[in-house]
Parts: sequence; C-alpha cells; structure tokens
Amino acid sequence: MSKRWLDWVIAAGVAASLVVAGHGASTPGYVLLAASGLALAARRRAPIAVLATTGLTALGYQALGVDVPVIAFLFAVYSTMRAGHRVVTVAGSVLMLAALPLAALISPRDLTTYEAFAQTRDVLQIAWLIAAAAAGEALRQAEGRADEAERTREETALRRANEERLHIARELHDSLTHQISVIKLQAEVAVHLAQKRGEEVPEPLLAIRDAGREAARELRATLEALRDDDKNPPHGIDDVPDLVQRARSTGLDAQLTIEGERNDVPAAVERTAYRIVQESLTNIARHAGAATADIRIGYRPDALVVRVDDDGKANLGTATNPGVGLLGMRERVTALGGTLTAAPRTEGGFSVQAELPVAQP
Repeated sequence: MSKRWLDWVIAAGVAASLVVAGHGASTPGYVLLAASGLALAARRRAPIAVLATTGLTALGYQALGVDVPVIAFLFAVYSTMRAGHRVVTVAGSVLMLAALPLAALISPRDLTTYEAFAQTRDVLQIAWLIAAAAAGEALRQAEGRADEAERTREETALRRANEERLHIARELHDSLTHQISVIKLQAEVAVHLAQKRGEEVPEPLLAIRDAGREAARELRATLEALRDDDKNPPHGIDDVPDLVQRARSTGLDAQLTIEGERNDVPAAVERTAYRIVQESLTNIARHAGAATADIRIGYRPDALVVRVDDDGKANLGTATNPGVGLLGMRERVTALGGTLTAAPRTEGGFSVQAELPVAQP
C-alpha cells in the first residue's frame, strides 16, 4: 500500500471515529468533525496547513457544543513535528490550548470559566499533546540518522571505488606504459632508419609503429580517465570524426555520414559506438587492404545504428575468423542488449553493423 493510500485510510478512520463520537451533533458539527479527520490526508504534503485546518475545525465544533477530543489535531502535531517544523508546532499547540477554553465558553452550553478549562483538559490532554510532538520529533531524528548513515555508506563506497580506480591506474602505468613506449620507440626508429637509407619500409613495421602510437594514445586516455573520471570523460560520438580523420591520414578514403535527429544517448552507448568505429577502422587498416571506407551513424527514436563498410579483399566465399577485436565489439553490443552483424558484403568488402538500444534495460 502506498503512503498516499495509507494517509487516506488514516484520515477516513479518524473522520469516522470523530463522527461516531459526536453522535447527536448538529449538521455543521458533523461537517466540521468529518473535515477535521479528512484533512489528515494531506499531512505529508502540507503539514502546516493541516495543523491549522485541524485546529480551526476543532475549535469550530467545540464552539458548537460538540464535546469530542481533538484527535485529528494530535495527528497533525505529530506530522508537523516529524516534518521538522518545531516552532510552528509549539506555537500552534500553545494557541490551541489558549483558544479551546474560549471556544467552550461561547458554545451553546452554559459553562463557567472553571468548567470551560476542565473541558479543555478533557478534549486535549497536555500529556497526549506532548507525546504526539515527541513521537514526531523522535521519528524525524531516526529518519535523519538513517539518511546520514546511508549517505556515509555511499561516500565510503565512492571513496573505495576511487582508491581502487587509482590503484588500477598505477598498475596499468607500471606494467604497460614502459613496454608500449619501448615498442613504439623502436618501431619509429626502425622506420626512420629505413627511410633515411632509402629502403622500402615493410608493411608489418609500419603497422607496428601505427599500432604502438594508437596504443599509447589509448593507454594515456585510459589512465587520465581512471585518475580523474570527471575531468576526462570517455570517448563518444563527438570523437568519431577524429577517428575518421586519422584513417584518412593513412591513405584510406574514409567518409563519415551522420543521419537522424540526435537525442539523448546514454554514455555507454556512445562509448560502444566509438569503439565499434575505432575497431572497424583498425581492422580495415591491418587486414582488409581496402581503399575506401563508409562510416554511417544513424539516430533512431529507439536505437543508435552504426555501420562501417569497406571495399577490401573479403567476399562472400571468404571464411570469417572473428578476432579479438570483433569478439570485443560483440561483447560490448550484447552487454547493451543490442545486435551486431559482421560479414562480407555481396559486392565485395566487409560490413559491420550494430544496433544499440537507446533505452537501456
């Protein structure tokens, strides 16, 4: 049962009990009794207004001569104190204690001042008033302590995650940075010496050099993201044009087309789209022997579609052995609930297409 329904049940119950207790009251008296109880339905959303309403209706039916305890006002005191309005609760309670004898004196019953104060003690016991306020304050403090404990747990978990992230960054730096730098440096020196001697640079050596440069960039970006995740956001669709431009610098005629209206795309989807284009262009450069590549990114209301086609050596009769890069792409797409198709094209070359759902499960 939701809190709103529970509030209505409590309000209806209090209203019914007040109406029953006011047996023999006039029609205006019944209306005020019912209104006093039903006002409690809004005690969470507007506790101060409910405190004022229950107080005024209680004074109203007391002035009409209906001698019924102000139960609804006690509930309102509890709710207002629980909401943290201490001053308002105390002020409203004091005013209520002062006004109830006056309401009894102007009622149709012929009461003396002493009898009016005695009736006030009957309809609003100070002990019950203090108990209602104390219960509200106690629950408010308990909820505050629970919220503080939850916030502390979240901060502790975040701190531990940051420490682990920095530890991973240090491990990656110590274990990989030096080796990748050595590979890249040696490949660049070998290429430089071959060019200086006028010799033809072997394709594998160029591939090693380019892969070393790319690995160094990726590792540096990864380390920066791990060390400061907020200031160095991961790659996304906005970085795809840079990938295409780097591919063109190697002699590949790469064309990028972006279609559709760009809506809010989850960060995980953007990262995966970037990695698909990156891995596809890397595979084209290393294995396809292609002259052109066509990259298309299409925005749909329900999905982001990424397609990369090339005119390389693959054909329908070529057996496709999925490498680590293709397997990685498939794992990323599957993790997002999408689909990946990677196969030779009818007209020759290879095609990679991924559909990434925008609404994540």
